[in-house]
Amino acid sequence: MNAAVAIPASPTPSRLPGLLLSVVIALVALGLGKLAPLIGGPVFGIVLGILVRNTLAPGGSYTPGIQFAGKQVLQWSIIALGFGLSLDQVAKTGLESLSVTLVTMTVAFLAAWGLGHLLKVQDKLKILIGVGTAICGGSAIAAVTPIIKPDEHDTAFAISTIFLFNLVAVLLFPLLGHLLHLSDLGFGLWAGTAINDTSSVVAAGYSFSKQAGDYATIVKLTRATLIIPICLILAFATAWKQKKQGATDFSLRRIFPWFILWFLVASGVRTAGLVPVAIQPALHLAAEFLIIVALTAIGLSANLRKMASTGARPILLGLGVWAAVAVSSLLVQLVIGQL
Repeated sequence: MNAAVAIPASPTPSRLPGLLLSVVIALVALGLGKLAPLIGGPVFGIVLGILVRNTLAPGGSYTPGIQFAGKQVLQWSIIALGFGLSLDQVAKTGLESLSVTLVTMTVAFLAAWGLGHLLKVQDKLKILIGVGTAICGGSAIAAVTPIIKPDEHDTAFAISTIFLFNLVAVLLFPLLGHLLHLSDLGFGLWAGTAINDTSSVVAAGYSFSKQAGDYATIVKLTRATLIIPICLILAFATAWKQKKQGATDFSLRRIFPWFILWFLVASGVRTAGLVPVAIQPALHLAAEFLIIVALTAIGLSANLRKMASTGARPILLGLGVWAAVAVSSLLVQLVIGQL
């Protein structure tokens, strides 16, 4: 009787090729972002990733590393951002701007839901565009992606749409601010609540005046902290939906965004003064680079044919939500007398 022959298990595919590809492209994107800060490294990363994916078509050996970078490195980037956000630094300005921030966030989500329904944009893409517009652009989209698990091309489309309107805002907002005769604080509050990405807020704010730039930056940092409760709400909503649908493998522990808790720990370390001033620039650069790597990987996963099949509706949704946020911010300031 022949002895049974053991069949060796298939080796786990290496993540190295995909990770290396993502890192190399991200390094190029980081350099281009320094040369063109109005566009920024994250935009270059996702655009270069999309170009490489749809022209060179990397083979299947790259897929494990690209997926790892687009998910795990994405979470690391959010945690690293916490080391750059001191909660006590933004407390005073945060309370002053909270009413405007909460109204614009509410308007963003309502506009994303209503206009998205009208345009027949699918739910996960509506959430991505709504969150990106309401809170902090690509960083917010990156934070909620591990929770709602959209298709890679939806994430790429949402980020590209958000950054398109960021660029428009940088060029348009200072001109409109002067035409509307906004004060430095009024413009800073408008830019900080109505422009998505931090680099774009800084660029627009300081284009108006130094005081407007300082104020806009702090408002923006405060607004960014609201990604924490939004992520928790989305996590519990996703868990409830799965349970309602009768998922047998449902687990709140598995779906809970634990990286947000580590983000809070990192932010608490910074707030407690335990992060030496000398290494803060290096931590900021590390956080920036990690998110560029992650967004590059998302670009490398994006299929332009699928994005093209989505049509112009997500762009119209992004435009509508962005316009609603910009107008509501000015209206709230007018009502409370802060213009």
